[in-house]
Amino acid sequence: MSQLRGEIVAKAIMIQGTGSGAGKSVVVAGLCRIFRDLGIKVAPFKGQNMALNSFITKEGGEIGRAQAFQAEAAGVEPSNDMNPVLLKATSHSGCQVILDGKVYANMKATEYYDIKKKAWKSVTAAYDRLADKYDLIVIEGAGSPAEINLREEEIVNMKVARYADAPVILVGDIDKGGVFASFHGTVELLKDSIDGLPQKEKSDADYIKAFIVNKFRGDLDILRPGLRMIEKKTGKIVIGTIDYMGDLGLHEEDAIPVERLIPRYKNDFHKPVKIVVLGLRYISNFTDFDPFMYEEDVEIKYSLDEADINNADLIIVPGSKNTVSDLLFLREHGIEESVKTAVKKGISLVGICGGYQMLGQKIQDPFGVESDMKEICGIGLLDTETTLDRTKTTCQVSAAITSPRWFDAVESTSSCRWNHLKGYEIHMGQTTGDVGLFRISRLNDDVLDGSAKDNVWGTYIHGIFDNDGLRTAVINSLRLKKGLPAREVQVNYFQEKEKAIDRWADILKSKVDICFILRQVGMDACLKKMAQDI
Repeated sequence: MSQLRGEIVAKAIMIQGTGSGAGKSVVVAGLCRIFRDLGIKVAPFKGQNMALNSFITKEGGEIGRAQAFQAEAAGVEPSNDMNPVLLKATSHSGCQVILDGKVYANMKATEYYDIKKKAWKSVTAAYDRLADKYDLIVIEGAGSPAEINLREEEIVNMKVARYADAPVILVGDIDKGGVFASFHGTVELLKDSIDGLPQKEKSDADYIKAFIVNKFRGDLDILRPGLRMIEKKTGKIVIGTIDYMGDLGLHEEDAIPVERLIPRYKNDFHKPVKIVVLGLRYISNFTDFDPFMYEEDVEIKYSLDEADINNADLIIVPGSKNTVSDLLFLREHGIEESVKTAVKKGISLVGICGGYQMLGQKIQDPFGVESDMKEICGIGLLDTETTLDRTKTTCQVSAAITSPRWFDAVESTSSCRWNHLKGYEIHMGQTTGDVGLFRISRLNDDVLDGSAKDNVWGTYIHGIFDNDGLRTAVINSLRLKKGLPAREVQVNYFQEKEKAIDRWADILKSKVDICFILRQVGMDACLKKMAQDI
């Protein structure tokens, strides 16, 4: 523990990056698992996140999906305090601002700067609450700390490091090129004082203690002279070089990994069950479909290509942060017609959240929640209508299928517990009409959700495919249509996620000097155990 701001607070280590996509999120997750295994009570923290991939906590608050995943790696329950400010893009220049888990307002970038003091209070208060509960906080930065036009206003990088008195490890993506210039440039830019702030004995650059080179391909012996030179030029050591690992099967935050967009193995082309997820422009919660990656008989692809749609066994319209905009995009580019043609051929179609809203007869937006259009026709494949409103539904739910007949293979999947499904809701608006595929239980009430018609169904439940039995039943319904026999549940998704986190933690331990990090945060008692584990 360290004395700061007149009170006892947890130790902290901060992982920043030379830019977006450097690997900060997964490094934080890996460290959380390593520290958990060392017996340290650890929690993740990111003051401000910008992502469409979000998660609902037990408190009913919305946080970045990456922080929920990091909490899972730490073995603790995700909480609103782990990501007090979440920004969800609604257009090229606007976003929905979420403070302490709840929607604050939809804003343009310039408007958001007007509430930065309020947002900073949320960041510091959330951090203090975590610090009271945990022995170590692993903090994640955002983008680059050396964006010189943002340094006075940012509330997620060096301002947080100064507040928490946290040593910083800077991660760089060498696969993008220019990693040494990025390390050196970041340090040099952070040596400058910030206009309007008092001079400090300690510059922001002094908080950076070491570098990690990420996504390295090649011969380490050829890289070593560069590592020595950057250490000499900056006075900061390189504590690890992590090989390019491809798709580790971990939850991603900002975008679907490139490796996930193409077949992982040659025989993926020959897998019997083919699922196509429409690659919407404002796709949200694409991690809903991660469980299918582990199914040996399933090929999953993100695509808007007509040939892929027509050759699928199942088409999924995913969630969207701007349902109206994405629906218009599908319509204007002929993709809506391709989907309708596929459904007429007998191809199954599922809509999740915003995708579910699109599949109805119409979407009404009387308050201009998403656009200036008061009403827009839906794809028209379900007998439902959706009215968008200002109130956002955010809650964890349990659910039961009210009509198993809609899932042809439910009864043939003996281990399918369709009355004990888990998931969460994140949506603005209510859907009415032929609704009642699921009965869902929230904190204080039970409501009907979802609709089905012929070979089409939809639901608001995110994470529905995390349920092993239901997912297997859906796969079996596709297998039976192709003349293939139904099968039992083959994948325990929770266990697969745990294995993936453990594999990544083992890689991190073998490639990064974890003992250096432990010394930075004064966890000397853990060094002996760490040495034994290595």
